[in-house]
Amino acid sequence: MAATADDQRVRLDKWLWAARFYKTRSLAKEAIEGGKVHYNNQRSKPGKLVETGARVTLRLGWMEKVVIIDDISDRRRGAPEAQKLYHETEDSVKKREDLAWQRKTMQAAQLPPARRPSKKDRRDIQRFREQNNL
Repeated sequence: MAATADDQRVRLDKWLWAARFYKTRSLAKEAIEGGKVHYNNQRSKPGKLVETGARVTLRLGWMEKVVIIDDISDRRRGAPEAQKLYHETEDSVKKREDLAWQRKTMQAAQLPPARRPSKKDRRDIQRFREQNNL
């Protein structure tokens, strides 16, 4: 699968692509340059050489993952093999689950209306907004 760390030198953007965090290397590069990826708790450049045991913090949409690099590879393979390149910290998993639960409860709290507004209701709403400058 992957060579040892002594044999192989891989750029951060290429490792993120091989580990299947980003679909293309250019997306990985943009994320690194945009500050969405931190290597050992510091911003870095896409050309940073990765090492095993390093801590990578990724911001992917709503979630933030903290992973530890277990293996180095510069080839993109199947998802099961890509998951062997890293492991996520337990704190990161717990934080993501808590945030997902909060988002779900917030959505449940906002119930949709019982029915769509009628034409008269829409006119009333529009009139109300115009009168109150909303």
